Amino acid sequence: MDLPNLILCTFQDIKKGLRRFSVRFDALALKRTELKNHVLIKYLLKDLFLYFLVSFLFFFMIFFVNQILLTVEDLLAKSAPFKDVVRIMWYSLPMIIAQSAPFATLVGFLMSLGGMMSNNEILIFRASGFSFFRILRPVMILGLFISIGSFVVNDYLLPLSTIKYNKLLREIMHSTPTVELESNSVKQLDHSYIVMGDVSDRAVSDIILFDSSNSEDKLIIAGKSILGSSDTEGVLMTLNMTDANILSFDSKNHSDYQVMNCEEASFNVFDSTIMGRNSRSAREMTTVDVGKHIKEMIKNSNVPVKENNRIKLWLLEFHKKFALPFGSIFFAFLAFAIAFLFGKHNGQTIGLFVGIVICVLYWAMQITGQLFVQKLGLDPFLCIWVPNFVIGFFGILFFIVLIRK
Repeated sequence: MDLPNLILCTFQDIKKGLRRFSVRFDALALKRTELKNHVLIKYLLKDLFLYFLVSFLFFFMIFFVNQILLTVEDLLAKSAPFKDVVRIMWYSLPMIIAQSAPFATLVGFLMSLGGMMSNNEILIFRASGFSFFRILRPVMILGLFISIGSFVVNDYLLPLSTIKYNKLLREIMHSTPTVELESNSVKQLDHSYIVMGDVSDRAVSDIILFDSSNSEDKLIIAGKSILGSSDTEGVLMTLNMTDANILSFDSKNHSDYQVMNCEEASFNVFDSTIMGRNSRSAREMTTVDVGKHIKEMIKNSNVPVKENNRIKLWLLEFHKKFALPFGSIFFAFLAFAIAFLFGKHNGQTIGLFVGIVICVLYWAMQITGQLFVQKLGLDPFLCIWVPNFVIGFFGILFFIVLIRK
């Protein structure tokens, strides 16, 4: 082989070797880029989850203290057994968890993303080739997982704990009837109203009772009365009254009345008048059970659903089991848009205060929606889901502004 041909072959071999080296180098660089992207996504998810946990503990403590002030303090003040009070708090935890998770998603994500925006960490994501849509993906995925976890707690653990909660509360009332009675107060018991004087241990100084449970209306005025427990099934407590004066008259004809006076009289208070009927409530059922119950009610009802308030109340509870847990997805999307738009300076501080304000407004809309269903008979789906739709609307609006910016 002559020298020119030898040089040409050698050059071609070198060229092929360089091409193979270039391909290997590009593959290695691609792997390094994918590894870098993986590290950034992992960092983002870790930071979001950390701030979610901190915010969750914050809201958990708020709702936990509120539960203590509403229930536990009153039970302890009425000398209820301490171990039963602790169990009452334990059974309240699923409800507190279900309420805390969506709000923690909003505040936690706002603080996390706002902090990244203030520290220019988002610039690193953008310089690494991440678009806003690509950054949004892990945010929404984590929000979805939080929603699913919250739904499981709300749909399985909450009904189970509510059943045990109501059962234990009945036992406490049987053993300590005074937990439901306060000095110088008015208590409604189903169709009856009791006006009480001073309550000390199980003794009540004087009682005025209005009863309209039957075709006859009764007015009972008694002196000192003693609260007693009852072994009769369904009877929560018994009022043993002394020197009782009873006025009974026909509810349709008040001119027809009777007056009686007796040294002793007893008035039974049924647990259904305080704890509700023996049938299970919607909070004691899963979504599947509630859906079946609603179908049976619609099937057995002669009144259209739009005019049946009882069915609307059950539909309200049905939609509540979905609306609040899956609010985490809407909150995650809104947090992403707000943090990137307004989190350039003091992103964490702004995220904290803006998040709390939005949570309060969201909670107010939820309560208002429930009242609209209960008092005005409006559509349960719209009244319960409107807060989520409002959050989603503003999330889309801010996201469009962010993309155009």
